[in-house]
Amino acid sequence: MLELGDQAVEAHREIGRFAAEVGVDLVVAVGGDLAKQLALAAGAAGVPEIALVGDNATAASYLGSILRPDDVVLVKASRGGQLWQIAQALTGQAVTGL
Repeated sequence: MLELGDQAVEAHREIGRFAAEVGVDLVVAVGGDLAKQLALAAGAAGVPEIALVGDNATAASYLGSILRPDDVVLVKASRGGQLWQIAQALTGQAVTGL
């Protein structure tokens, strides 16, 4: 969503609100100001747990410490965020793009 330019802030807020709307239990927002906008909107809209972390490695470590066998994880970002690294770490794959 980095590619959205002037619409990026509102788009991140919209995704946060949508997460609450569909019953997401936890949002882990990765990055800086845009991630913070997503996290704040999600929390304000009713997502019960919010985490804001600075990088992919921290997100993967945090998720790895709390996930249970039946949990479902959606990793969503623009390619620029390289969040595939989180999915790779959580599934035991070699992390690429470092």
